[in-house]
Amino acid sequence: MKIVFMGTPEFSVPVLEAVVEAGHEIVAVYSQPPRPAGRGKKDRPSPVQARAEDLGLVVRHPVSLKGAAEQEEFAALGADVAVVVAYGLILPQAVLDAPKRGCLNIHASLLPRWRGAAPIHRAIMAGDAETGICIMQMEAGLDTGPVLLREATGIGATETTGALHDRLSAIGARMIVDALSRLDELAAEPQPEDGVTYAAKIDKAEARIDWTCSSAEIARQINGLSPFPGAWTEAEGERVKCLRAAAVAQDLPAGEVQLTGGALLVGTGDGAVSILTLQRAGKKAADAAIVTQGWTPPERFS
Repeated sequence: MKIVFMGTPEFSVPVLEAVVEAGHEIVAVYSQPPRPAGRGKKDRPSPVQARAEDLGLVVRHPVSLKGAAEQEEFAALGADVAVVVAYGLILPQAVLDAPKRGCLNIHASLLPRWRGAAPIHRAIMAGDAETGICIMQMEAGLDTGPVLLREATGIGATETTGALHDRLSAIGARMIVDALSRLDELAAEPQPEDGVTYAAKIDKAEARIDWTCSSAEIARQINGLSPFPGAWTEAEGERVKCLRAAAVAQDLPAGEVQLTGGALLVGTGDGAVSILTLQRAGKKAADAAIVTQGWTPPERFS
């Protein structure tokens, strides 16, 4: 089929590669415009744009798709379908209607749970036992369209957003190839009205750890915000990021630090968490046993 691919971050790259490998004709790739990045703040293309250019594909990166000219250019591509995954721009109705078979979205949750911007983070932070991928027929509402395919996967006890992100990206890549090959036979199932939740964009203000919260809540915060923006605490004025953790059955006063056989335990409101991976300011992230070989943490985190 003739496909327009629309995506921006690393999550979308395996999906683009899978669609290309499946033999479909990519008539254009849409991605968000290059953004200033790095020490020099030079414009850097998105991961999708960079990979698409490596593959010799035509890339467009309009600031918006609301203008008539942009919509006419999109329609002129004559696509059979658009594949959309973490693109980051709202698609006006004219764009949604342009491809002959509509626009398919790969969404990283089990809809209608966690519609919106940060479904992977929110699933972990909420303590969900599972999440998954939905292939959805797009419509004007925010992730409200009928679902063509869904696949669930469990969330590990200490799985981070980064690790789950990579697993779901691979699942989505496999599923969209399957969906495209069976598009004529798949039935679009409307989402139920019960169970709707919204995955609000992550605010950096959510990242500071309050050690008086429960062990389970803190572990979920740490794992859900890893690697970005990274849950953090202060150790004698130094900001330390906690990047993977597990709740443990040990009584420690909130914020008190204990080193036991290479394990870094921190007290919480109802027990303790074991910090499995952390990152000191200006250092690389590493397992707690490695970090504490050259650093003695303070008696308390604040």
